[in-house]
Amino acid sequence: MLNKRVRRGFTLVELLVVIAIIGILVGLLLPAVQAAREAARRMSCSNNFKQIGLGLHNYHSAFKQLPVQSGGTYVSPTNANNSNRHLLSFLVPLTPFIEQQGLWDMISNPRSVNHNGSDRTPPFAPMGPVPWDRAYTPWVTQITTYRCPSDPAVPPANFEGFTNYAASLGDGVASNNHSCRGERGEELTWCAPARRSCHNRGFFESRRTTKFRDMLDGLSNTIACGEIVVDNNTLEVRGTVVNRGSNASFFITPIDCEDTIDPEDPQFHLAGTNTNNWSVSQNKGMRWTDGRPVMTSVTTIMPPNRVSCAYSGDGSDGMFTVGSRHQGGAHILMGDGAVTFITESVDSGDLSANSPNWPTGGTMTRKSPYGVWGALGTRASKETVSLEF
Repeated sequence: MLNKRVRRGFTLVELLVVIAIIGILVGLLLPAVQAAREAARRMSCSNNFKQIGLGLHNYHSAFKQLPVQSGGTYVSPTNANNSNRHLLSFLVPLTPFIEQQGLWDMISNPRSVNHNGSDRTPPFAPMGPVPWDRAYTPWVTQITTYRCPSDPAVPPANFEGFTNYAASLGDGVASNNHSCRGERGEELTWCAPARRSCHNRGFFESRRTTKFRDMLDGLSNTIACGEIVVDNNTLEVRGTVVNRGSNASFFITPIDCEDTIDPEDPQFHLAGTNTNNWSVSQNKGMRWTDGRPVMTSVTTIMPPNRVSCAYSGDGSDGMFTVGSRHQGGAHILMGDGAVTFITESVDSGDLSANSPNWPTGGTMTRKSPYGVWGALGTRASKETVSLEF
């Protein structure tokens, strides 16, 4: 009698069980993979900040001062836009100190060719034209070190390069774009010296030179730069700067800026909220070359990922908040080069308090009303708050 072997395949039920198990395992694995990828992006973001910090220290070693936020060259007597009108961000002179010597050579010398390859007559002057001139190749060049990999925003074709790192101006809102100094480098008589309070109290001071010796609170106790989110044109709170027009109430009470937030979806502003024109890149993080605070500066008033707002369309006076795509907070760079992560719950004191430099009562030595966060932003207010807060 012959033995017959019966081949038995999987039943439908067994097959479905196997598929279900695989699906569960994939479902468990995917979040872990995503978390690992974000951890790697966050580390890369932090490393970029460290490179910027090293660049700042090397720049100071070379020139005995920090790069100027909203610095550059004087207005041309014949063509204002052919010079940069003292509108260049601190990130421009920093380029040779972050391994971008080739780009710096292009910027610091005359350039007789447009970005499209056509001849330029007369040539671009050394240090380049205004930051929004897209015919100038350096201004439309994206520098990888100035981008955080966690932020997915990508410049459209022929747009200026983006940045996720911005200069800290301290805890004030008034005259953040000029600190009483005009486009030609002249003192603005209408705001100085009687309104010394219009000067920035942070690590950087627009259109003015700061040095390590000015950080009387100590480099390790003073924020040099903060991370920002590039505006993605969706009215997202962490990336949008609200244009308040002539409404100056937030100068006195910063928390007034939150009245445009959608109560049903607090991560976004209400539809119709007034912001700058995204297509001309007058928005947060949309020009690494532009020293106007709406694009490359931060203030230490609101905690990370909260609202930002400005008095006028170009952000001459305003509150520009640190933010990121990381969960729960954002990176900051301290004056000593240390990079740390600040949570959204950092103590920000009294957000209904008058800004220290508006309109008349502020001084460089007055303590910040904005708690630990404000104290970390000021350079000489006699508040030596350490990172052990």
